[in-house]
Amino acid sequence: MNSTSPGPSAQTSVQSGRGRIVVVGAGPAGLMAAETVAAAGHHVTVIEQMPSAGRKLLMAGRGGLNLTHSEPLETFLGRYGAARAALEPAIRAFPPEALVAWAEALGQETFIGTSGRIFPRVMKASPLLRAWLGRLSGLGVGLRLRHRLLELAPSGGVVVTDAAGERVEIRADAVILALGGASWPRLGSDGHWTALLGEKGVEIVPLEAANSGVCVCWSSALVERHAGAPLKRIAVACGGTTSRGEAIVSSTGLEGGAIYALSAVVREALLRHGTASLSIDLRADISADALASRLASARKGDTQSNILRKAARLSPAAVAVLREGVANRLPSEPAVLASLIKAVPLIVTSLSAIETAISTAGGISWQEIDTSFMLKKLPGIFCAGEMLDWEAPTGGYLLQACFATGKAAGSGALAHLADATRSNHAH
Repeated sequence: MNSTSPGPSAQTSVQSGRGRIVVVGAGPAGLMAAETVAAAGHHVTVIEQMPSAGRKLLMAGRGGLNLTHSEPLETFLGRYGAARAALEPAIRAFPPEALVAWAEALGQETFIGTSGRIFPRVMKASPLLRAWLGRLSGLGVGLRLRHRLLELAPSGGVVVTDAAGERVEIRADAVILALGGASWPRLGSDGHWTALLGEKGVEIVPLEAANSGVCVCWSSALVERHAGAPLKRIAVACGGTTSRGEAIVSSTGLEGGAIYALSAVVREALLRHGTASLSIDLRADISADALASRLASARKGDTQSNILRKAARLSPAAVAVLREGVANRLPSEPAVLASLIKAVPLIVTSLSAIETAISTAGGISWQEIDTSFMLKKLPGIFCAGEMLDWEAPTGGYLLQACFATGKAAGSGALAHLADATRSNHAH
């Protein structure tokens, strides 16, 4: 992609009919905003503090790059919870089928998995990212790597440190911020922008871990023997919400999809009570009565460990979790033991560190953003992606909202440029 230099004054560029836009952040939201504006014929410079673009997108691609989901849109929108109303216009304007068409136009054929999730056929992100960066280069988008945002320039634009560590001002008619949340900071989203916008009076809801593991005080024996082991066919409940799937026993607690889906509920319980209570069904694929029958039919003389392994068909890690949940005091009566296997109690002391979370909750309050994704207190500054106060489960919802809000912020910037052009012509 082309390198660009600080542009002309805002008035000159707008009067020429070609505005100059700076996008800060080269993740999905930022690159989609850049494409939206550049495709309309404007000059676009993308600023990225890392040595390459789309690093978190590439990380997501290691798991197959779950772009979006095929479920009905009404169901899909419900996945965003309290943020649905704020995100809905952007997602309806760029829904899952539009994202799929966009990816396929980049040469990335997609398919729908058995869970309804949508992936590129190649099951990785690098081909899509290469094709996308090629398209952006063809649109004249400039990419400045190893440039870190320092402040918003009072005259319009941004002040950054460049690759040599020098302070540089880049003028612009509008700025689109897409700096991500604060998970996986080594990939670029370190949340440093919260202080920058907070100093401008923008309300920031504190960033917290989302789609996160949980911390449980395991015994050293469990950690030594079972850290890294999977728990399959489970259901996990917290605060009246249940999630099915798999989990991984970690040295500090539990990770995995069945756990991540409960992040918001666990976070709320931690806030209210200091701890959160999980109930884990270690055999979610069988009823309590059927399980009790199996336990009752175990051979006389079998040890309890053998009964749990053979009759209940629990893995060694599942047996260890079961024992931890009741401090190793297991009942012998089949019906009582079956009920316990179906509802193992565990106490969560905290979510895992935000640095290891898949995504973050919190961000710029929706009260600070107008319908064009512009900051009300900072006209000409637009925001997109994980910077905004929303969260969603894994399953394609995270990327879909990032792409959709990036497009919405780009469209908002285009409308802002058009208004400026009309205003200049009127004078």
